Amino acid sequence: MKITTVLFDLDGTLLPMDQEEFTTGYFGLLCAKLAPRGYDPKKLVDAIWAGTGAMVKNDGRQTNEAVFWQTFYHLFGQEAQADKPLFDEFYANEFQGAKDFCGFNPQAAQTVRAMKEAGMRVALATNPIFPAVGTRSRLRWVGLEPEDFALCTTYENCHWCKPNPFYYKEVLDTLGLRGEECLMVGNDVGEDMVARTLGMEVFLLTDCLINRAGEDLSAYPHGGFGELMDYWTRLREG
Repeated sequence: MKITTVLFDLDGTLLPMDQEEFTTGYFGLLCAKLAPRGYDPKKLVDAIWAGTGAMVKNDGRQTNEAVFWQTFYHLFGQEAQADKPLFDEFYANEFQGAKDFCGFNPQAAQTVRAMKEAGMRVALATNPIFPAVGTRSRLRWVGLEPEDFALCTTYENCHWCKPNPFYYKEVLDTLGLRGEECLMVGNDVGEDMVARTLGMEVFLLTDCLINRAGEDLSAYPHGGFGELMDYWTRLREG
């Protein structure tokens, strides 16, 4: 079966970053935004991590968005619901400062556009722990828009997270595809290469490699964007 669709991870793949540096800077901006509302920075960061952990453990019965906010309200009380619009405001405004904690590689947008021009469908298969407004912002830092993709996974439209294979199954079901029709491109061995278990081809982008378990990279096609284009071309040619 021919490859018809390429799925791209975002953070560390299309958008170069050191995960720890980005997270620290992003949380600093968020804490500054919410401090006037009386949020203690440490408790706020702990709550964000707790909500993220809840999303990673999501069993599919609710959206990741619902699971995150249930956890957040449990920690801060139901009155915190009044502050939810502040988070959307943050991602639309102050969050733009987090671009300073990321890199930029023009090959990322060039690769996506080249594949689309060749008739390939592309989708953004980023771990859906951010709201759509935050994902849109990060895509624009790459030089792309959500409209460039057939699907962008966000915490509003997903019920699972990486590395759960059900996340990838949800993506396939949403797009109406079989795994054998897809190539998954990502930088995280543990979170992205699991797509292979659903029959997808995979490519490990090593520019911002995450390999927590120290796996042997020879198990996966890997390299930079140039090697990705070569590998994709070979797949297309069968």
